[in-house]
Amino acid sequence: MWEAIAANRRRSRLLLALMALLLAALGGAIGMSIDPDPATGGVFGVLAALAVFGVMTLVSLTAGEAILLKSMGARKLETPAEARRLFNVVEEMTLAAGLPRRPDVYVLDTDSLNAFAVGRNPERAAVAVTIGLLRKLNRDELQGVVAHEIGHVRNLDIRFLTLAAVMMGSIALISDVFLRAFLHGGRHTSRRGRDSRDGGNQAQAIMLLVALALAILAPLCAQLLYFACSRRREYLADASAARFTRFPEGLASALEKISGHAGGRLLGKQNRAVAPMFIVNPLRAMGGGGLFATHPPTDRRIAILRAMAGGAGFAEYERAWRERAGERGALFGERTRAEAGERVPRRAAAPAEEQRDAVARAREALRHRRGGSGWETIACRCGGHVSLSPTFSAERVECPRCHRTIRVTD
Repeated sequence: MWEAIAANRRRSRLLLALMALLLAALGGAIGMSIDPDPATGGVFGVLAALAVFGVMTLVSLTAGEAILLKSMGARKLETPAEARRLFNVVEEMTLAAGLPRRPDVYVLDTDSLNAFAVGRNPERAAVAVTIGLLRKLNRDELQGVVAHEIGHVRNLDIRFLTLAAVMMGSIALISDVFLRAFLHGGRHTSRRGRDSRDGGNQAQAIMLLVALALAILAPLCAQLLYFACSRRREYLADASAARFTRFPEGLASALEKISGHAGGRLLGKQNRAVAPMFIVNPLRAMGGGGLFATHPPTDRRIAILRAMAGGAGFAEYERAWRERAGERGALFGERTRAEAGERVPRRAAAPAEEQRDAVARAREALRHRRGGSGWETIACRCGGHVSLSPTFSAERVECPRCHRTIRVTD
């Protein structure tokens, strides 16, 4: 696995270098649009852009995960009693991955089905899942999703994606500030343009046009580079999850449910900087291909996992990856395959009593609502609402307004 991680690092450094050049070019062009002398305006612009990136990086490294989790409305679970099944699964996958400590566990109060990992390194990481995920997935499926996110932690994807997101955010911030300043100072710019045509500083006018073009195109190019960073990482995290759980079908089934679930929103906080961190892009659930795809197509990921005939190791995943994704070359290096050793046998599905019935999963998820009070309000199609207590155990409830029967797990 270390060969694949090393290859990802080399690819990541190249992409980050391209984004850094884009950031420097944008800053230099903006600086020279103010002062066309490269020794003053250009250098000042580059240094200012790098200073913005440096400040944002410092903030990211010191409190980046906390800011991201807070922006998504995630709530930290302090004790296993709040979600024993989830804590047990995270502990199991932490041991399977050989991480030095268990990531912190967070929940997002939304009916959407999704999960993500964030952090600076394996010693300082967090895994967040939605309430909808806890309600809809059985234990094997939840284990597959958590193992995928633990795979991102172990493969050091979280640190790189955080840094790439900061650089993309720096480019977007500088571009936005410059464009707003240009639009708000339109009269001054027009006067300067007339002065240039009357024999003023032609070089400054040209650099202004260049800066405008870069301010419009740079964020788009940065997004393309950022999205390209994450696609191959998803395959590696899927392969890691299959190996950690020894049950590829668990993750395949979970991906199927997540991509097919149309209800719920991620608290209205979806944005292009956060989207690549989720197991399935919340902005494009089916995860289609293309330049703007942050993830491989979800149906392809499912097909690869279900084509892992006979085992759950890297060799089986790579074979299925070539067949189903039509990829060439190697996903894992020879050393990785050799160190992985013999074929990893698949385990059987967990016994039915361990899978937890839908009502029990719903009750566990309800405990996270409203700051852990356990009360849940279910809406009826007639516009009425039914409040359920933490001790409610029936599978159906009647609406007091229209007397329609409502399924608790819907």
